[in-house]
Amino acid sequence: MSTSPASTPSDALAPFRPRRGRVVALGVVWASLLLFGLIAVIMPEQEGRWGVADRIMLFGLGVVIAALAWRYAAIVAIPSRDGLTVRNLVLTRTLAWAEIVGIQFGGGEPWVSLDLVDGDTLAVMAIQKADGEISGREASRLAALIQAFGEFREESSS
Repeated sequence: MSTSPASTPSDALAPFRPRRGRVVALGVVWASLLLFGLIAVIMPEQEGRWGVADRIMLFGLGVVIAALAWRYAAIVAIPSRDGLTVRNLVLTRTLAWAEIVGIQFGGGEPWVSLDLVDGDTLAVMAIQKADGEISGREASRLAALIQAFGEFREESSS
């Protein structure tokens, strides 16, 4: 029995997010802000060596580190009835289900890769092997969505 997208449960369309990597990244955000902020405040003021500008730049370095970690914590893949939006570390890409022909989650890759119609592959960093058994279930859920929406595409085009 094939599942059409109209009958797909809403929890099947829940966003994919890394778990362990997200926790670590959020920890780095707060630790960076607290550590660099504390150092900037208690840094001894020495004439000719450390001034207000140095304190601001030191705290600014902490903010930059926190911003990079925050971006890592924001990695997500959001499925919808129309397609999949993948937000990785640097780029965000929205794909229609018709553009996805397969999924890979094996070998030495740390996360899921999607095979696309144009012959390219796209990493989905939101499903990471570091999450253990959860990552396998999430990869299976994504594969089921690709198959279900792919079957619906095939049925509606005939």
